Amino acid sequence: MVNLSRLEEIKDLRTVWPHEALDFTPWLSQDDNIALLADAVGLDITVDETESSVGDFNVDIFASETGTDRKIIIENQLEDTNHDHLGKLITYASGKSADVIIWVVKHAREEHKAAIEWLNNHTDEKIGFFLCEIKLYRIGTSEPAVKFEVIEKPNDWTKEVKKSESANGTQQQRYDYWVAFQDYAFQNAQFAKNFNRRKPSMDHWMNFSVGSSACHIAVSQIQKRNELDVELYISEDKDLFHSLFDNKDDIESDAELTFDWRELPERKASRIVIEKSVTFGDKNQWNAQFDWIIDVMLKMKKAFKKYL
Repeated sequence: MVNLSRLEEIKDLRTVWPHEALDFTPWLSQDDNIALLADAVGLDITVDETESSVGDFNVDIFASETGTDRKIIIENQLEDTNHDHLGKLITYASGKSADVIIWVVKHAREEHKAAIEWLNNHTDEKIGFFLCEIKLYRIGTSEPAVKFEVIEKPNDWTKEVKKSESANGTQQQRYDYWVAFQDYAFQNAQFAKNFNRRKPSMDHWMNFSVGSSACHIAVSQIQKRNELDVELYISEDKDLFHSLFDNKDDIESDAELTFDWRELPERKASRIVIEKSVTFGDKNQWNAQFDWIIDVMLKMKKAFKKYL
């Protein structure tokens, strides 16, 4: 017989983090810890600043979604939700022009769950509110382990339906393609281990983090050319492009792929691209296209990651 231990919840969060600003916020802002919250809410989060100024106040964490320009604010509360923090949340969101608002709390009261749900239902598709509870557990005398439980989140499907009422046929097909791709791709355990779900949109591209704020993997539907692109998109770092290009042969050998290396000297960004001709209009071919995207993304992340 296997001896099983009992999982014990640690109710008093302040036994681990005595002070929100001095202990919890610095802990959460570390890469490994913000990744736990990012996984829970399904976003790739890059911390830009802690205790970031908003007029006479400070938001706990000001961040961005990796690979996009969406701004994120995170407000921490090691107690039950209250009206004061809800008011601060909205004030900070306004002051920072935030797209994503995350309220991390010990316990969410019913009236504040309802408030966050109402905000999600009455704001446009660009804004999303998350309410997350912090849980601490230990087994026997083990070190505490943290888990973030999402209590309220945006109903993206509802918001996209509102947006799609004015969409043209091409935009709607892009959205349908991204929904189908993610539904298919995240059944692949290896893919799900390496990438987080993204919010489907009507844009022709979808970005995925590779663990670096300097670059990301982008998948693009070029419908007018019936072409799929998968690329490492480097935002504003020519030195990074040059260092990767210096290792071009090893990277392509590791990935078992040949890339088109585009420095784009007249622009801030650089691109390392692989293309495939496809037929978007035939949905029977979509799964084969998705298999190609999955395979290329996994190979690219593995090959490039050691040089980032």
